[in-house]
Amino acid sequence: MALVVVAIVLALAILLRPQPLPQAQSLPANHLRTEVVQLRPVAAFASIANPQARSIALFEEAGRVIQHPRCMNCHPRTDRPTQTDAMRPHMPWVTRGTDDAGAQTLRCATCHHDANFAASGVPGNPKWRLAPIEMAWQGKTLGQICRQILDPPRAHMNREQLLHHMTEDELVGWAWHPGGQRTPAPGTQAEFGALIKAWLDTGGKCPA
Repeated sequence: MALVVVAIVLALAILLRPQPLPQAQSLPANHLRTEVVQLRPVAAFASIANPQARSIALFEEAGRVIQHPRCMNCHPRTDRPTQTDAMRPHMPWVTRGTDDAGAQTLRCATCHHDANFAASGVPGNPKWRLAPIEMAWQGKTLGQICRQILDPPRAHMNREQLLHHMTEDELVGWAWHPGGQRTPAPGTQAEFGALIKAWLDTGGKCPA
């Protein structure tokens, strides 16, 4: 009996003896690698001798931004915005409302505040709203979009206002700082604006 008691005590002593803490190890980094896609500068099109061809080429380069999901999601073909790079219908279900900023029962500003909210991943900007339905881009060719934005009744702006919108508007600028895991638009707003200005300066010609 005494041997059994000794064996139990010895086993407990072994099990309960202080154990060294495991060495701290750094967790593998999980950095989000957002690929930065460049835009060709205006100077890259200087070798195109034909002014009309150069104008079209400039707009096609700018079109890489215009047709990017960061812009297309806010230019839906219906009253419901889309989201993500896949441009899936917005969830929860929302609608543009009479002023393009949401229905009275669920305004865009209910969820989209003045800045991106990292904790929830909800994007934000003080001007958050949809483009007017007359400026729907989804489902259209780049040439159709080009002619659309040059048409003041549909664009709701003249060429001077269009240039300001593309180069300085902060909501447009959000496309390059979308936060979360969203892919930013190619280049920078300054580079995009320079392409738009050069396109307008060369006559604002549109692709077919």
